Amino acid sequence: MPVRDFPESFFFGAATAAYQVEGGIENDWSAWERAGKTKTPCGRAVDHWNRFEQDFELLAQAGLKAYRMSLEWARIEPERGRFDDSALRRYRRMLERLRALGIRPMVTLHYFTHPAWFHEQTPWTSPRSVEAFERLARRIAQNEAGDLVDLWVTLNEPMVLLLGGFVDGQMPPGLSDLKAFASAAENMMRARVAARGVLKELSTAAQVGIAHNCMALAPRRGWSPVDRVIAERSYEPYNQAIPRALTTGELFLRMPLLLDRRARIDGGERSLDFLGVNYYSRIHIGASLGRLGLKIDYRDVHGRGLTDLGWEQYPEGFARILREMATWSVPLWITENGLADASGVKRNRYLHDHLAVVRDAIRGGLDVRGYLHWSLLDNFEWLEGLGPLFGLYRVDFDTMERTPTPSVEWLKRVVETGRLEAP
Repeated sequence: MPVRDFPESFFFGAATAAYQVEGGIENDWSAWERAGKTKTPCGRAVDHWNRFEQDFELLAQAGLKAYRMSLEWARIEPERGRFDDSALRRYRRMLERLRALGIRPMVTLHYFTHPAWFHEQTPWTSPRSVEAFERLARRIAQNEAGDLVDLWVTLNEPMVLLLGGFVDGQMPPGLSDLKAFASAAENMMRARVAARGVLKELSTAAQVGIAHNCMALAPRRGWSPVDRVIAERSYEPYNQAIPRALTTGELFLRMPLLLDRRARIDGGERSLDFLGVNYYSRIHIGASLGRLGLKIDYRDVHGRGLTDLGWEQYPEGFARILREMATWSVPLWITENGLADASGVKRNRYLHDHLAVVRDAIRGGLDVRGYLHWSLLDNFEWLEGLGPLFGLYRVDFDTMERTPTPSVEWLKRVVETGRLEAP
């Protein structure tokens, strides 16, 4: 019998986020779109809110056994303190359907978006945000705890939201204020600790982690000592600050020449039951006269071809990231990995090369529990709108027809055999 590359206990699956697939949501991002901040509006996205049963069948047809989904805060608490029981019932129906299909759900509480009232009444820069997020977690857990969900992601890519929303101004609330960035980071970590406490209180089986975006970095100009220092000193805070805060209780926020702040996160020590790793690419970073004195770009260093978003395919960086994330001594999940590829030609090779990294990491003794492809479906990709196509399944945004890409059958064979075959 052939030796498996992945243990039988390993979970293959896919991921989505509520706002990107459900459609018809009114929140801070929909207001952002009306202000002209995205290339296209989300609108009905791919109408997953009404088509989830069909979409979950696609998971089963692909042989996938895990599914990461998020719950939309704006649906659940459209007004501060008022919860929508019909939305909670719909989410429970989703989870029940997944379980009936033999698919293990991983539920994300916060995936970038906020109710329309949030930034005015309980912004991340205020300690009121901690109470608001804890209250949300309690209401959701009372609805889903124990019988349906044992894997919880409290926050998705907090560093992306903090930089995009409070430094670069490209995401709601659209600030460019390092003091606000630091305050928001502290409150977000404290809110995460509080939410974990609620989830663990209501379900002894709950495993609570985060999904952490990790990025490989290199100097834009290899000959420049300034660029080399910037790349080196940017790598550590971007990749390590969040897991450090949630394993040691110490939050260090550092930006070269701009910020050096330390905060104690009470309860943060050993507060990760698992660490979700989101990995896509590598950036080249260096000094510039532009915004924040930095400039970044992507380069096709190895001739693999850039993705449709112009991102480098760089599995070597993934290998380093997994080794480093393993040093926090908690199990790892690959909570997102994928590429924008409208042609479908590049996806199998990308999947193969990144799954080979996961295989080698497991062989090397790393505790990696599962791999979730981003995304199950083509969807709304934030500032880029409906253009980039990340899905295992193509979606016609006019008819909403779903069509499998060639990667579905290839990935299904990997799942069924546990063997990583050449694409």
